[in-house]
Amino acid sequence: MTEGAPERPGEDAWNRLVDRRGPNRGDDRRDALLGAFDQLLREQSLEEINVVEISKRAGVTRSAFYFYFESKAIAVMALMQDLYDAAAEVNEVLVKAEGEPEERIHSALKMLFDSVDGSPHTYRALLEARAASPTVRQMWDAGRADFASVIAGMISTERAAGRASEGPSSEALASVLLDLNDHALERHSLGSGPPRDEHIEALTFIWLQSIYGAETRKKQR
Repeated sequence: MTEGAPERPGEDAWNRLVDRRGPNRGDDRRDALLGAFDQLLREQSLEEINVVEISKRAGVTRSAFYFYFESKAIAVMALMQDLYDAAAEVNEVLVKAEGEPEERIHSALKMLFDSVDGSPHTYRALLEARAASPTVRQMWDAGRADFASVIAGMISTERAAGRASEGPSSEALASVLLDLNDHALERHSLGSGPPRDEHIEALTFIWLQSIYGAETRKKQR
């Protein structure tokens, strides 16, 4: 992480929750399990896969899987580390508030779509896990709350500097905008909704208008 960049929210807590052994990485058996799981998710849905299949393809015992992960749903969260990292990078781009708002917001949203496009099968598994597991849902909501807090801080700072428009509470606005992102990424991963570029453009418009007001684009033209 670069000097002066905001700390990524909840990173240590995320690592402790998704991996029974804590935040240590680089274990060959763990990597083999996640690699096998990723391959299977390209072929089947999360519901169709069982732990025996994962362990067999990884070349380890079934008990080895549970040594690292509480369940398939939790293992999905471990596979989503790249998406978590991408979301943290997006927050950093937004919070730094460097450059023109439209360009910054568009770039951040494109990064999110890129992260899902890089592993759509994993994101679809996350949707399954989130719907089926209260633990995963709780983890996801906790991470979302952390990210929303960071975005709310950026909105408050921009308002105090006179760059952003007054409006609903920063916390409520940040939460609703992240809800919008979640829904957009879900539809995109499932192959529905508008084309990717139009989706990003529409989201950019909503974020820009919600935070900076209707006159922002006119001032930039």
